[in-house]
Formats: sequence, C-alpha cells, structure tokens
Amino acid sequence: MNICEYKVKFFRGSNLKIVLKVGQSRADWWKDHMVDLLPEHEIFLSEEVIDEDSIDLAIVWLPEEGWLRTFPNLKCIFSIGSGIDHILKDKYLPTHIPIVRLTGDDLSTRMREYVVLHVLRLHRKLPEVEASQKSEEWNQVIEPPANYRTVGVMGLGNLGADCAKTLSKIGFNVLGWAKSEKSIEGIESYTGNAGLDAFLSKAEIVVCMLPLTPETTGIMNNSFFNKMKDGSCIINVARGPHLNESDLLTAIENKKIRAATLDVFEVEPLTKGHPFWKHKDILVTPHIASLIDPVAGGKAIAENVRKFISGDPIKELIPPGKNY
Repeated sequence: MNICEYKVKFFRGSNLKIVLKVGQSRADWWKDHMVDLLPEHEIFLSEEVIDEDSIDLAIVWLPEEGWLRTFPNLKCIFSIGSGIDHILKDKYLPTHIPIVRLTGDDLSTRMREYVVLHVLRLHRKLPEVEASQKSEEWNQVIEPPANYRTVGVMGLGNLGADCAKTLSKIGFNVLGWAKSEKSIEGIESYTGNAGLDAFLSKAEIVVCMLPLTPETTGIMNNSFFNKMKDGSCIINVARGPHLNESDLLTAIENKKIRAATLDVFEVEPLTKGHPFWKHKDILVTPHIASLIDPVAGGKAIAENVRKFISGDPIKELIPPGKNY
C-alpha cells in the first residue's frame, strides 16, 4: 500500500482543517492538546464545524452513524483507539477513505499493566482473600506459582502478542489463539475452530483481546465455556459484543467459570441494575484497560497526521474497504 495514494492533494497554504469527535467530558482536554501538537492546522470540535466541505481530516472515537459522510472532502479518518470497529459499524461510512488506527508504547504499556494485574489477581485468587477480609476471616489461600498455571490469550495482534510475551516472562504457561497462524517465541499458538477447542481445553485463565468482527461477535458463549476446564476464569479487554452476557452468568452459576474480569460491555456505560454490578464473582471496570488520554494518544495521532500529509508510510493505515 502506497500512502501517497491518499496524500492530501490540495492545501490551504500549510493549513488543514481537522474535526475532532470524542466524548463530551474529554472534548476540551483533547482539543487543547491537539491544538498544541498541531499548531499549523485548525482543530474543531464536531459542534464547532460551520463548513463541512472544508474539513480535510477527522480524529474520532465512537462517531454517530452517518456523521462521517457529512464531510464530502474528507481525506482520512484517525481512530482514537487501536480498534476500528467503532468506525466500521457505520453503514454509511464512505468507502473511499483510509482509516488509521492508534498504536504506541503508552497504549501497549497500559494494556499490559491491566492484563498482568488481573491475571495475577485471578491466579492468586484474590477475590477469595478480599471476601475473607469482609467476613474477618484469616483465610490463607495458597496457590501454586505461575509456572503451574496456563493462561490463554485470544488475539495475537500487537497488544495481544505483547501481553502474551509479558505473561510468559513472569512464568505462566501461555497459549495463544488467533484467526491466522502466528509464531511467537515461547507461546504455543493455535488457529481455526479445531485449534480453539484445543486451546480452551488447556487454558485456565482466558484473556480476550480479539478484534470485533462478524466471526468473533458472541464467541464467548455456552459452547465456548463448556469447552473450558471447570473453575476457569475469563478476562475481556476487547469488545463487549464478544461476550454473551447471559451465558456467562449461567456458566458461573454452574461452576464452569470461577470468576470473570470485564472491562467492556454490550452496552456502555453498563446500565444501572445490571446483574454484573453486584455479582460476587465478576469484577467490573469501566473500559479503562487501555484508556487513551490526549497526552499520550495525541502525540501518536499528531505524528501520523504529519506522515499522512507528507506522504510518508503509516504502518497503522487501513486501506479503504479493508476491515483488519
């Protein structure tokens, strides 16, 4: 793929107009940082745009369906996230525009921290220790060291592979599963449906880091859980629709799943009264595993904006019409 195919063909001097679409609570924070990082260009929040025809680039998270097509001269879309499913789900998405996903050391570090923290929490059965504290019981929960525990990572892209390698360095036996064959030193990798069955039969803690596609939507369901060892655990840091929520509750009730750590949900924010909130065997975190702030994420986006304008290669660029 030659990035020059998508290079901005015209310039208003050196000044381009960029629209920023992000959650209302963080919009001004993001704008302030992007203005500092890209002072040669004009940055507008979505509600500040007066002339849609003038917008050249869009930096977005969770844009509303049909919103992106309101900019007829848009040249590129920059995702505030490593996943681009939040953009691709728009049935009115212009098909001629490339998308640039967000990657970077800060993103990887935050995800790695979260995954390692919660794998260790489940491995050492800290939920039981926490419950003992509440009941004022001196309950010494003893678990074998990491090399006696098998952790499975589903999805071996940049973030998944990084987490798998880190868990392996700690001492866990680490398995990986992906839709295509992967070769990672120290990781026993599986692929395809047959590979998934073997993967699930061995893993005691499964971490979902898959991209959301039609094939992976609802992948964690009754059939999935029944292929796992009794008393296994799951961690979902990918996307909420990967998980069938009612099937998880059934699997926990039947002791197939011992505990779950969930950072993403079918509907976000998680609705009040949802059974996950007060479930003793489910830890809910509000989509923070690798939450991107403008301090770190803005730098990577600004760098890619400049590469795009100059025609330099961007490894994170997704050509028009290609999902992953």
